[in-house]
Amino acid sequence: MDTSVENGSVTRSDLPLRVINSGKSMIAVNARQKIRRSFNQIRAENIFKRSLVIIGLIMVVLVLGILLTLVIQSLPSIKSLGLKYLWGRVWDPVQDIYGAWPFLLGTLLTSFLALLISIPFSISVAIFLGEYYPKGWLPNLLKNTVELIAAVPSVIYGFWGLAVLVPIVRNFETHIGVEPVGVGIFSSSLILAVMIIPYAASLGRSMIQMVPSPLKEGAYSLGATRWEVIRSVILPYTKSGLFAGILLSLGRALGETMAVTMVIGNTSLIPKNIFSPGNTMASVIANEFTEADKPVYLSALIELGLVLFLVTVVINLIGKKIIDRFTNE
Repeated sequence: MDTSVENGSVTRSDLPLRVINSGKSMIAVNARQKIRRSFNQIRAENIFKRSLVIIGLIMVVLVLGILLTLVIQSLPSIKSLGLKYLWGRVWDPVQDIYGAWPFLLGTLLTSFLALLISIPFSISVAIFLGEYYPKGWLPNLLKNTVELIAAVPSVIYGFWGLAVLVPIVRNFETHIGVEPVGVGIFSSSLILAVMIIPYAASLGRSMIQMVPSPLKEGAYSLGATRWEVIRSVILPYTKSGLFAGILLSLGRALGETMAVTMVIGNTSLIPKNIFSPGNTMASVIANEFTEADKPVYLSALIELGLVLFLVTVVINLIGKKIIDRFTNE
């Protein structure tokens, strides 16, 4: 029946058209909302991308600014001493003789020795937490303990080294027939090794946990043991990440100041062996910067910072090349 209701009411024949029209309007509204949302997402993505570019440029400008400041402040020393500053063996501010070789050698010895000591522990912790026991109260406790090692201030490590580690090293030196000094390159390397373990261990653990399960399960299905899976699947797959963690640890060791200053012995002589007292570039700057009362003396200390900056950059560039080669294999 097609009779209409009074006062302009909708007839039965008009009702389906009204429903269809309202449905079309709802579809149009939803379409407009989706288009508006897409435009907002694109705009937000562009803003985010530009922000990342700006932050990246700011970081580049900061690094270049640091380098430029070090170069400008080092000019008096560079003009006065020349390249002989790098391989000079004597550091005597009283007579205005400045040679950076003892400190460069001490920095490289302590850093690389600490790295060699820490690598077995870092990789072992990474494999234990990433492969053997990724979950549970014991792995969580060990993971938090390792991360806490990185959070402890370096001066605390220095005090611990003086109170605990130096007497142990002195005892060890007595037993092997070395002059029992206690402080020196070896003691500072042990302190550094403890301090840099968390960096390689944490990154290594994350990389090991990212190994695809089908790779490991395929090796197990072929009859491989746990050790064979670690050696033939996990370590080759994660070698670039493990090396990146080691490189990060080395960078941390090169720049450490306070803990090394307290246990290295602080002598400007070239160390005869790893048990001899020595000095690093960072510890010399920390010890003598406030005492520099001559322009060339102050500039020579700043040039030490420049040399340390360049050494760190060169080592990182070499490490990046090695990581790229590992990645492309």
